[in-house]
Amino acid sequence: MNTSSATPYGTLPPASPVAARKPNSLPRLQDMRERGEKITMLTAYDATFAAVADAAGIDCILVGDSLGMVCQGLPSTVGVSLETMRYHVESVVRGVQRVQGTTWIIGDLPFGSYHESREQALRSATVLMQAGAHMVKLEGGGWTTETVRFLVERGIPVCAHLGLTPQTVHALGGYRVQGRGDSAAKLRQDALALQDAGAAMLVLEMVPAALSAELTEALPRCHTIGIGAGKGTAGQVLVMHDMLGINLGKNPKFVRNFMTGQSSVLDAMGAYVRAVKDGSFPDNALHAW
Repeated sequence: MNTSSATPYGTLPPASPVAARKPNSLPRLQDMRERGEKITMLTAYDATFAAVADAAGIDCILVGDSLGMVCQGLPSTVGVSLETMRYHVESVVRGVQRVQGTTWIIGDLPFGSYHESREQALRSATVLMQAGAHMVKLEGGGWTTETVRFLVERGIPVCAHLGLTPQTVHALGGYRVQGRGDSAAKLRQDALALQDAGAAMLVLEMVPAALSAELTEALPRCHTIGIGAGKGTAGQVLVMHDMLGINLGKNPKFVRNFMTGQSSVLDAMGAYVRAVKDGSFPDNALHAW
């Protein structure tokens, strides 16, 4: 029996993880975590690529402020505005709704949109939630903990982000590995505090694989999503342009070009989903920071 799944963007092979899927939600993501199934996340910034990602079975789309670099050609994410993020979240939502409508959508709160006060963070998060996001993401630990608590208490799901935080790349001294040596204790402390504040997800970027795996075990209510952080996290995220091999610069060493050997973007995204789910991506040998 042919169990291939037809989509407006091509036909997925029988081995595709996409079957009759229900829309993702926090309880469904928690169920995946408890079953040991890896969570797949990919960035997308427009309707078409979001539709393809949804068709390919991506669990979560991050409408990241990385769009400043890959779409706008900016030198960093710092120049991205809240209005720009609202526009791209709306575009992604429309694309996902054109296909299965199953993907959990996360909108990045850009630099300066949540730093002034908790009330400013709430206003900014409201903009992205009303644009159709299911969750918002913010960067950093310590001072952000009470902001996370404030948002969660008001019914806004939050994804936190520790390790390399691109919005503060200048303060970090560049795109460098975080959480080595003495700084590991601070990262642990921040991660636990964010979970206690109600963060349901935590992106760990360029953090040593051993530390990421340790944090994943210590955070049963907060799903760790790694990027350059080894395979011990609850899930993985990549910038879409990186995993398709079409970025404007050099790929980080932990990125795999999933277009290699594939005939379409849909196939490449499907290969990414399968590789994350079966544990063949990422390669811990490339995360021995």
